[in-house]
Amino acid sequence: MKGRVSRIGSYAIASSMKDHTYEPCITCTTFNILAPIYKRLSHKDQNCRESDYRAYWLARNQRILDSLLYERSSIICLQEFWVGNEELVNMYEKRLGDAGYLNFKLGRTNNRADGLLTAVHKDYLRVINYRELHFNDCGDRVAQLLHVELATPASQRRNNDPCQDILIVNTHLLFPHDSSLCIVRLHQVYKILQYVESYQKEYNLNPLPIMLCGDWNGSKRGHVYKFLRSQGFVSSSYDTAHRYTDADAHKWVSHLNHRGNICGVDFIWLLNPNSYRKLLKTSWTEAVFGMFKNQLRKASLTEDNAFAFLKAANDGDYITYSGLCEALRQFNIIGHRHGLSVEETKDLWVQADIDGNGVVDYKEFQQRIWKPTWSESRDGDGKEGKDRGHKIGEKHSRKKQAIGFSVKNAVLFPPEVEKGMWPENYFLSDHARLTVVFSPIQMPYSQLTS
Repeated sequence: MKGRVSRIGSYAIASSMKDHTYEPCITCTTFNILAPIYKRLSHKDQNCRESDYRAYWLARNQRILDSLLYERSSIICLQEFWVGNEELVNMYEKRLGDAGYLNFKLGRTNNRADGLLTAVHKDYLRVINYRELHFNDCGDRVAQLLHVELATPASQRRNNDPCQDILIVNTHLLFPHDSSLCIVRLHQVYKILQYVESYQKEYNLNPLPIMLCGDWNGSKRGHVYKFLRSQGFVSSSYDTAHRYTDADAHKWVSHLNHRGNICGVDFIWLLNPNSYRKLLKTSWTEAVFGMFKNQLRKASLTEDNAFAFLKAANDGDYITYSGLCEALRQFNIIGHRHGLSVEETKDLWVQADIDGNGVVDYKEFQQRIWKPTWSESRDGDGKEGKDRGHKIGEKHSRKKQAIGFSVKNAVLFPPEVEKGMWPENYFLSDHARLTVVFSPIQMPYSQLTS
């Protein structure tokens, strides 16, 4: 294991420390460490959990910490951290603290025993602010927001250097046990992006890089993935490093779920300051309508049949607001505690009724529901956030500059998952560990929205 870890660990450390003057890299690791309360020890007895056997969970988590500290990432984002066990919490806080990390833990709501831990290494980053976000939904999920800046020595800074701030989010989205929960997961991401946007406005921040880390419990084919792409986020930093496209859905995996399926659900998303961004509400509307269309197609409805279904018993050749609401209710998008609110449903209607005449005709149905526009986000020259701009220290004539990141390298551990396979002899977790190396570069501002 150490040989594999050193491939990225030594690269990251050398770039961050030895070559700090020329190209100060930072590294970010995300890892769902499988809380002992969820780790089953027997297929026959589903109630036999690791949490009942101290020697087992203690040894496994010691090995997890060994691997994390050997790799020594600048940022560590953990999910399913067993906040309900004081001994385990103290072990992580002591070992990470002794290694130079500042630790921030957050338990899930309703006294759930697991949660999140984000650790930031003081040698590479300075923490400016820390916020917590409670979704208050059926999954009791939460998120952490950290506002940090690169810990560049004062001797290396110049008065005209751009801001070196970063926003980091750590989260663990709900598992979609049934179709009614798909809208909940999409809602969780919407809340995160709303919170990040409001934080930027609250502190009047210039455009800055945003990293979203965690277990997203959804693949590259899902609506959450498309939603984030429409907001300008690079489609997984691992994909960027390995030049994979959105269509390469099975090149790698990161999770063996409780159903025995392997899938790629762990991501470190990157939004650079020069990335094109739609209005958040526009992306949200497209995401919901995209999910709605998917449900209609699962019901084997063609375009014409879907339009007929939506207009229901209406005599005219159009869809009414009540007709749309009834269809959304039938597909579990509204009508339950964690579905869309009345206000959000009205916002959908406003977007669908393009001409504002109070009904949605066939052309509007096509444009807003059946053929929604997913704009693939790209930088100004068509590249997806890799090696654009100027490295720190290079001169640039433009006045408005920001610090962004290029993706230098990314590694999943164990190595078999990079080939789409899950090894039988891997027991650290039911998730792979993802680590990405980022290199700061200067780039011109992009407008926050367009």
